[in-house]
Amino acid sequence: MLTPLRLGVNIDHVATVRNARGGLHPDPVRAALLAIEAGADGITAHLREDRRHIRDADLAAIKAQISRPLNMEMAATEEMLRIALETRPNACCLVPEKRTEVTTEGGLDVAGQDNHLRPIVRALREAGIRVSLFVDPDPRQLDASAAVGADIVELHTGAYAEGHEGELARLVAGARHAAGLGLEVHAGHGLTYDNVGAVAAIPELVELNIGHFIIGEAIFVGLPQVLAEFRTRMDAART
Repeated sequence: MLTPLRLGVNIDHVATVRNARGGLHPDPVRAALLAIEAGADGITAHLREDRRHIRDADLAAIKAQISRPLNMEMAATEEMLRIALETRPNACCLVPEKRTEVTTEGGLDVAGQDNHLRPIVRALREAGIRVSLFVDPDPRQLDASAAVGADIVELHTGAYAEGHEGELARLVAGARHAAGLGLEVHAGHGLTYDNVGAVAAIPELVELNIGHFIIGEAIFVGLPQVLAEFRTRMDAART
């Protein structure tokens, strides 16, 4: 049996629902606490430049109140670096970000931005913050991730989730390549009950980060039931 996977829960879209009407409800901090109570190993929150869901105050409150690690997703900008150094999450996952996108559309071009990323990675690591890079399972990007000093890569599973041919094989090979470079390997984006098993079975994976499906399904059955079902499917895949 493989080592059980950690499950990180992204609570961004609780804030999306709140922001659709304004006010304070539903509260993403409450969602984070409930997810932890239901067995989440960590909480992920993406502070976007346009603050379309998570806001600065949310991030600070989540960090102050949760008992599990906080993974802050962020663009590689000076503003986000400053906020990360003030907040001191357990980890920061650097992601590509465009104002026009509905959600993150692909992996970070680490190989093409290494000179820009290297000092940001260094500053985060010097502050004791683990650094993850959200990348496609491309050996060139994985090599560059190790070269700039990342601790972790999170493999973008979006193309796999959309059913593109050959993507599972790319994820399997990418995870093996990344682990061979000494990187901790995570994965996420677009994972659901129906497609998580094949990804969870990849031996080198340590953690999955899942948000949209969990929050959407929780509307119907509640966070505890959704997390229990994900745990069951992830654990079954590891056997």
